[in-house]
Amino acid sequence: MKVPTIPREEKSLGKITQKLNRLVEISVVLNSTLDLNDLLELIVQAAAELLECKATSILLYDEVKKHLYFAASTGTDPAKLAEIPVPLDNSLAGSIFRSNKPLLINEASKDPRHFPTASKHVNFKPKNFLGVPMQMQSKVIGVLEALNKPKGEFNSDDEEVLSVLASHAAVAINNARLVQELKDAYKNANSADQMKSKFLTLASHELRTPLGIVIGYATFLREDKRGDVSENARHVLNAAMQMRTLLEGMGNLTLLEADQLTYKAQVMAIQRVLEKACKDVKSMADAKAQVLEFDLPRKPILINTDPDKLGAALANVLNNAVRFSPDGGKIIVGAKSENKTCLIWVQDEGIGITPEELENIFKDFFQVETPNTRSYGGLGIGLTIAKGLIEAQGGKIWAESEGEGKGACFKISLPKLGK
Repeated sequence: MKVPTIPREEKSLGKITQKLNRLVEISVVLNSTLDLNDLLELIVQAAAELLECKATSILLYDEVKKHLYFAASTGTDPAKLAEIPVPLDNSLAGSIFRSNKPLLINEASKDPRHFPTASKHVNFKPKNFLGVPMQMQSKVIGVLEALNKPKGEFNSDDEEVLSVLASHAAVAINNARLVQELKDAYKNANSADQMKSKFLTLASHELRTPLGIVIGYATFLREDKRGDVSENARHVLNAAMQMRTLLEGMGNLTLLEADQLTYKAQVMAIQRVLEKACKDVKSMADAKAQVLEFDLPRKPILINTDPDKLGAALANVLNNAVRFSPDGGKIIVGAKSENKTCLIWVQDEGIGITPEELENIFKDFFQVETPNTRSYGGLGIGLTIAKGLIEAQGGKIWAESEGEGKGACFKISLPKLGK
């Protein structure tokens, strides 16, 4: 019995169907690969498999240098090929890139557009050649090439398969580039944060010694009984103390960001912590003739806290109230029990806070006034530090204000002991 033969057209159709099915599988892999180098290698390997050729390569366009370059290749040394810039003029790849059309040549080395420099550099002689543009939306990003098919020559079916692969590859490359840009941006942001932290640490450390000398001499001169000398020394001392507060804030901010602060908790009455914090800022308030008024219950409200860290947080909030309140103004410091928490507040009669600023005032270096019109001083880190120190002890801090010119109230909630 004679075995029926399959017509050549059906064999060809079946082979194309197999390749298209394989293309779908390859597309899934390509679009799930986000590392650019791995992706490029997968693309050239897939092209070599589908077209059954000796070599394939990807040339991408360099937006800065305005030429193509070999990003990946098979059958030759990819590192050597990458050394060769491929011009847009007088090269097969450049012709494909500029025209945005496929190019099929069965005697590539004889074509006047052939760019021999790359072939000589890797000792590779091109014979038959097929190249297609890699297009992302309406933009050509590069060229996908196939060279030297051992059996027969490249044909229109090969061109169709390579074009489909190039379309999927262009999308995958674009996605991988976006991911890489995000990684680079994150890395640069981390580097900037590290530089900022290093600067803050260095500045706060190096300025402590000369500042200590200034404070020592100013204290000595202030005790002099001569009026003018004592008064001038008082101004110097106040300025130096403010600078020391800034330096301590810079150091604390660096430690907070590095998560290196240690806490030594103990049972304390919140009244004692508040009174100590108010004492620390009293000289600044006195210089502006401001009144610090207490609204505290007689019964101690006990909390488990690190008094130094909480005191530093409260001092920063109080410093903020003093700086932004007018001369002769009143600042109310209060506390009360609320269920399982202790509520603390610092109410001032200052410049107030707009709704937009309420969302940002606890961010690093945020200022409610522009740098060129500043009149209140400070680095904009006091509230950031206060927030970090309070939240690290299980508390919360927020601000309330009815708007510009209507003062502000900073509130702190901390877990308390007992009922």
